[in-house]
Amino acid sequence: MYKIAVVEDEINLANLIGKYLNNEGYEYKIFNSGEQASKEIKEDYKLWILDIMLPGTISGYDLIKKIKEEKPNMPVIFTSARDQDIDKIMGLELGSDDYLAKPYNMRELMLRIKKILERCYKEEETTLIKYLDYEIDFDKRRVFYNGEIVVLTSKEYDLLCYLLENKNKALSREQIIEQVWGNEYFGSDRVVDDLLRRLRAKMPNINVETIYGYGYRLLW
Repeated sequence: MYKIAVVEDEINLANLIGKYLNNEGYEYKIFNSGEQASKEIKEDYKLWILDIMLPGTISGYDLIKKIKEEKPNMPVIFTSARDQDIDKIMGLELGSDDYLAKPYNMRELMLRIKKILERCYKEEETTLIKYLDYEIDFDKRRVFYNGEIVVLTSKEYDLLCYLLENKNKALSREQIIEQVWGNEYFGSDRVVDDLLRRLRAKMPNINVETIYGYGYRLLW
């Protein structure tokens, strides 16, 4: 059973999220401030739902930084009452997997949670593969270079896996968006270019060919 952490200072909304999570069969714990949540970052949660604007000195942005420092591949959903592009961009840059502007539909939140959990914790037939000087451990969602761990965000890791699963195939930006972000994503397809740029910076030896006007191909 997946355990989910919910960081939300609006008590009624937090309780409503908890009710829906319970109905879906998830365990959960609610935190009403960043200070409360920061004390349990090391606990065995499988997903964090973070409100950006929180009371006290620790915001959602501060909290995701702490989470990613401790568990780089931890999936995170950001929520905010401010439906602003800067919040979405900041969230993606910091490693969030999804973003919902308030007020949002609870069924939509549950569907996004399900999709992220399935993507992040799905069973892999092969748990370890080698590509150039890299080793990818699918079971533990970790990447190693010459024995040293390469710290990737969840989205960077998902993009890498999708490229590896479709090596030598031309993949359009639309295909990548559907696989990595899900078909609920609405926005510019340039988000793929930004994500690949960050992946290349962390894994400079990967051989990804740019197909101008279309997408990318991982050469094996």
